[in-house]
Amino acid sequence: MKINFAEIFAVTAPGLEEVCAAEIRNLLGCAVSITRGGVSFSGGLEELYLANLWLRTASRVLVRIGKVRATDFPQLHRKVKHLPWGRFIKTDTPVIVNAVSRRSRLIHTDRIADTVSAAIGKSLGRATPPPAGDAQMVLVRFEDDNCLLSVDSSGELLHRRGYRTEVSQAPLRETLAAGILHLLKWDGQRPLADPMCGSGTFLIEGALLAGNIPPGLRRTFAFQRWPRYRDGLWQNLVDKAGRDRKEIHIPLVGCDRDGDVIKMARNNAARVKQQGIIGFKHAALEEFMPSAKAGLVVCNPPYGVRLGDEKGLLDLYARMGQTFREHFAGWQGALFCPSDHLVAATGLDFRVAAQLANGGIEAKLFVCQL
Repeated sequence: MKINFAEIFAVTAPGLEEVCAAEIRNLLGCAVSITRGGVSFSGGLEELYLANLWLRTASRVLVRIGKVRATDFPQLHRKVKHLPWGRFIKTDTPVIVNAVSRRSRLIHTDRIADTVSAAIGKSLGRATPPPAGDAQMVLVRFEDDNCLLSVDSSGELLHRRGYRTEVSQAPLRETLAAGILHLLKWDGQRPLADPMCGSGTFLIEGALLAGNIPPGLRRTFAFQRWPRYRDGLWQNLVDKAGRDRKEIHIPLVGCDRDGDVIKMARNNAARVKQQGIIGFKHAALEEFMPSAKAGLVVCNPPYGVRLGDEKGLLDLYARMGQTFREHFAGWQGALFCPSDHLVAATGLDFRVAAQLANGGIEAKLFVCQL
């Protein structure tokens, strides 16, 4: 039996909504609605499974379970109790409720969460609280006395692909790295280089994209604990993804001056079986040489609030500009950084291609033709 949901919502980081929408259209061929912070679309279990398996720029995938209007807590409990919680939560599964409220008479988020949790328990026929274990997250958003309730299908945030167990300082989230590659229109058909590769996120995400490998292949999801989880359907989708993999015929190369960091990057690449595809080199920035006449050179350099001091950073960006000019003529260059001042120190004609954020810090994607 095909199960359809009224609405599925892919949560994204600010600035990646359009990218995620394009992913959903290409993956599912369905209409989408874009709002700040995410993308809405319709579908059933297959579409939900595919979104979790394949979306590279979404943070979570939610199912909208219902919307109720409530101006007091007894009314909220009564209406929430009648929603179809048994489709998503087993009787013995603990629940975590996260609530926010704006411009509503019910403003105490802890009490909102407790009321919704109690209503879910009543709906499921629980006589006692369930034992400790993997919890199902429920998200509640009150606005103008209207309460939107969603069930999280992902579990851990989707940037946790399962390969990056070793990280350098100030790592870039995998979803953000993938989003930057999409914004730069990098599709796996031209060489990719990162002269400050750290734990290898840009290059590993590039290898997954170029090889048509789903980012969710190595992890589990909250929907696999739902009462109506269909393991056969999930395995069919995973098997098809294996058959649809592509060979990679372009160079993917990175370097870092820290030998221990390069070891981390190689180990991370090995976890997705890309250690023979990506070339990691322990070298200084000035020693990094391109492996082709044209391609994309991209990096997430330090920018003060994370690492380094102002004078040292200005010198670093100046050396980066010199390396790009001398070694990467003909390439597209890109920097992810919050500081126009530092980027100007490269001496290159960078323009702002996108406004994004990294770990709560507003940052820009700078691009130029070298």
